[in-house]
Amino acid sequence: MSFTIRQAKRSATKLRLLIDGPSGSGKTWGALQVAKGLGGRTVVIDTEEGSSDLYDSLHDFGVIDLKPPFTPERYIQAIEAAEAGGADVIIVDSITQEWSGKGGCLELVDEIARAQFRGNTWSAYSVMTPRHRAFIDAMLRSTAHIIATGRAKTETAQVDDGGKKRVAKLGMKIETRDGVEYEFTTVLDLIHDGHFATVSKDRTGIFAGQDPKPITVETGRKLLAWLSGAIPAPVVAAPPPAKTASAVQGPAPANDTGPLAVSPAGSRPPAESLGRSAGPAANDEPTLFSTISDYIAGAKAVKTLGAIADRIDVLVSEGQLTHDQAHDLTEEITKRHDQIEPKKEGLAHAI
Repeated sequence: MSFTIRQAKRSATKLRLLIDGPSGSGKTWGALQVAKGLGGRTVVIDTEEGSSDLYDSLHDFGVIDLKPPFTPERYIQAIEAAEAGGADVIIVDSITQEWSGKGGCLELVDEIARAQFRGNTWSAYSVMTPRHRAFIDAMLRSTAHIIATGRAKTETAQVDDGGKKRVAKLGMKIETRDGVEYEFTTVLDLIHDGHFATVSKDRTGIFAGQDPKPITVETGRKLLAWLSGAIPAPVVAAPPPAKTASAVQGPAPANDTGPLAVSPAGSRPPAESLGRSAGPAANDEPTLFSTISDYIAGAKAVKTLGAIADRIDVLVSEGQLTHDQAHDLTEEITKRHDQIEPKKEGLAHAI
């Protein structure tokens, strides 16, 4: 077998970016900002009940609605469908479902253990690990830039404090298989307050020595310049742009013809299907409050209500909504939640 030696060049590579953070920290929003900076056609693999549609005014992108079961093979099929659809940037939102979601790796391990190994989960991992690895390889070998998001939670450990045991917080940890961060070029960790990003891994060197700051379109442009071999000029991150009413619009209707159909972001049902009138205000433009209220009334799933609640928090922090307005909308979410799942109580189930 003969091998060819080629000259190394960054322009031959594609971006592999991981953005992790707790609920409401701005993972999807940040991923779309980077995608906009990279340019080209963007396709979002959405496992969050259409939550990416809330940001249709931020960037022009297509959506693949990935439903349970969240097996590694279905993720691979979604990536292949996005590539076939001409995607230059693929956002996998999020990879957590592949690991701990319904029909994901952890559930599959239990099923395989019971079916093949008399309940021995260690043996079941010998079957599951290659399937999970195939999903990781599908991202690494993709012809498109890959931006993956992942949920993070506080990691704790029991430590010895002067002979007494206590629980110590060790920081945030992404909810997926250990070691996944090693596969990515750059890893950005988001926090809820201010949506600031810190860099926990960076092979590019362009974030070295920088203070935490929000992800912007310039973040994507700087990464693209690095991939192209150029030296990006220092850019001071601008605050997130002001949001219009369309920034909080709800998920697209389930009108795809197959389980992995690509649909345009922001495809909306007619106003009457939302359960209330969406008539224009006096200036022929619906207010932000009324738009959110309409989409709460039209929500069909509890997860959608959770995504709307997270978005309300962001809009309050940006000064787009008052606390009184947020309180009124939260009450509407609670009422709608009880209509969707009348046997469950409280908004906590939705979020």
